[in-house]
Amino acid sequence: MYKNILNTGVQDFILNNLSADILSVSLKKSPFDAVSSSQLAQQLKGHQTLKSKVPSWYGKRNLILPPSLNLEQTSSEITARYKAGLVAGNTLMDLTGGLGVDAYFLSKNFAQVYHCEQDESLSRIAANNFVALGASHIQAIHANGLDVLKGFPEKPLDWVYADPSRRNAQREKVIRLEDYEPNILEHDELIRSSSRNFLLKTSPMLDISEGIRQLSNLREIHMVAVNNEMRELLWWLQPGSQAPVRHIAVNITADTTERFEFTEEELQEAGVATGMPENYLYEPNVALMKSGAFALIGQRYGLRKLHQHTHLYTSGVLLDFPGRRFRVEQVKPYKPGKLGVSKANISIRNFPETVARIRKRNKIADGGDRYLFFVRLVDDSLAVLFTSKA
Repeated sequence: MYKNILNTGVQDFILNNLSADILSVSLKKSPFDAVSSSQLAQQLKGHQTLKSKVPSWYGKRNLILPPSLNLEQTSSEITARYKAGLVAGNTLMDLTGGLGVDAYFLSKNFAQVYHCEQDESLSRIAANNFVALGASHIQAIHANGLDVLKGFPEKPLDWVYADPSRRNAQREKVIRLEDYEPNILEHDELIRSSSRNFLLKTSPMLDISEGIRQLSNLREIHMVAVNNEMRELLWWLQPGSQAPVRHIAVNITADTTERFEFTEEELQEAGVATGMPENYLYEPNVALMKSGAFALIGQRYGLRKLHQHTHLYTSGVLLDFPGRRFRVEQVKPYKPGKLGVSKANISIRNFPETVARIRKRNKIADGGDRYLFFVRLVDDSLAVLFTSKA
């Protein structure tokens, strides 16, 4: 179906029209007898998606790109590179290969990688693209990954990786491990007996305590955010391991990677220090919030929480912090309709009203350089913190 896309003339057309209007291309008559306008449009749209999602693949000759849904569901280059920094060895098997973005970046640390994909078309596309990208040590296998693992002769593999589908038969999104496809929990013994290490990617919505309860021989949990948006949870399992579980919360930005690590023991022993607002306010990044290490954050950075259940922190002097920092300009008791502000960015923490209701009751438009935090303080009073970015 896709072989004609690899013709030299077609590839020249694609690479010379990477910024073309997709609708315009799809409506015009194709300049090629063997490749339709819709096929050309699909390839161009795919490259435009790659430009932001997998930029090192953008504009590469002889890539074949699948329909948009497959590209939307694949990992980004940023998160794939992060995963690649966690694993290394001789052999790795990707049980749920998809388009192969994860397999490609993971392969940089391995001599041989096996990419398993049940969808024949997607498997063939991945096989072509691995060659086009110079990754000939990745073997694309059109089969169920668990079936391949079961009959694989060269075990144990150094690593097995899986990114199970998080949609059920009705194409609805699911969160619980037991609802994933494949159900990794049902194949725990096979995976543990076939690999020295197992890296599992799950939805960022999965409850961490539930994952810890269900997954055995857990070594590390990585909570991965990009530009303060949660992207995925990564679970490193090592058969036979009795080492303390490490939690790593990371927020990757263009300039830096904010990283916060701790053990279960540190989490349990941390105490909560609370206090009234001081000169500066700190809002943890989303990965830190997902980690649940609310007491430990304050202890580690020498900060006080505004309330046991208000996950904002304060200090008298400005400190480095993995999240947003604000200068506190004023603290007022919350009195609806008497704030004297017409435009501001609004956040709520441990507060009984929604942002929408606050805006409506107080006639506050969104935007500007003022940030209002509606919070419950340590004395259980409701307050508004008027702040600006520090």
